[in-house]
Amino acid sequence: MKNKAGFFISFLAASVAFSPLSSAEVYAKEEWTMTTTWPENLDLIEIDRHWVELVNNIAGDDLNINFRSGGTLMPGTEVFDATQTGAIQAAGDWPGYWAGLSPAFSPLATTTSLFNAVDYINWIHQWGGWELYQEVYEEYGMVYLPYAALNTESGFMGRTPITSLADLEGKRLRLSGRDQGRVLEKLGGSQVTLSGGELYQAIERGVVDGGEFSNPGIDHKAGFDEVVDYWSTPGWHQSGTVLGVMINKGAWDALSEETQEKLKIAAEATMTWALAWSERGSTEGAIDFIEAGVTINQLPDEDIERIQEITNEVIVQGACEDPMHAKVYHSMISYLDHYANWRDVSVPYNMSRVTDDLPSLEEIEACMNQ
Repeated sequence: MKNKAGFFISFLAASVAFSPLSSAEVYAKEEWTMTTTWPENLDLIEIDRHWVELVNNIAGDDLNINFRSGGTLMPGTEVFDATQTGAIQAAGDWPGYWAGLSPAFSPLATTTSLFNAVDYINWIHQWGGWELYQEVYEEYGMVYLPYAALNTESGFMGRTPITSLADLEGKRLRLSGRDQGRVLEKLGGSQVTLSGGELYQAIERGVVDGGEFSNPGIDHKAGFDEVVDYWSTPGWHQSGTVLGVMINKGAWDALSEETQEKLKIAAEATMTWALAWSERGSTEGAIDFIEAGVTINQLPDEDIERIQEITNEVIVQGACEDPMHAKVYHSMISYLDHYANWRDVSVPYNMSRVTDDLPSLEEIEACMNQ
């Protein structure tokens, strides 16, 4: 009996020694460097931090991310190249900054008068949006995890009132986004490209007549109430916004599937947190602007309708210029059409905006088939 027991223990030891290694043994712990497009003084950096903290908590045995504020390793404009080349493993971004490389990045970041935050969340997780982010970023050697979908942005703020579309004529306005700039130009305004950190001084010195950056909470913390007198709403230029993290494909592939899944879970959790965080901040920020004496002017309904008409023209124009741009917008508008079967019969308790004046899918399909 003693010999049998000894043989059994020896057999177990040998089995363990020659069994396939666990994922923790196959994949050594990774150390990543991550930065972001957002400097320390812009609150959007909190979304990046939230995701990093979640990842380090749930995947800390396999991966540790060393996070650096925007501008501390390189200018924010250089984080795309740094991630693509593997100089760093990851970077938080707003996809619209890269629209000069591919116009498809523009709707992946935001839309003019189309998606709100719930639409982006629905589309990303259930209507094919996730796959399109991967398809676009994969062309540049990266994986993309969207981890924030935020609602409508503040609108234009400045020292001269914008009470109607007629007031946009000749105005120089800081505005981000390729498609957004095209809509503004068709409305008579002129797009000025500046980083968010430059906007305060640009308004103060009269370099621009006004501008937009983010939601009211973030705009207030950036100090805009100190240099603006008027605020034009709604934020038609960005009816919804997506932020996320670019990950070098080689760094991603070095992770186990289990760790990759943890990063995805952290992104989904951050998306929920970020929307609530942003909406609470927007509410408090709006109160702060009102108490600071900033005058709010809301555009009339007929102006909103005109903006939608021009937006539709810009979407079709872009679709005819670039196949991937067309593919992304076709997917978005198909989602809105499909979701309308439930959304429109659940008014006023629906979770997304109702619209009956969308761009024509047939026109976009014609562009795709050119």
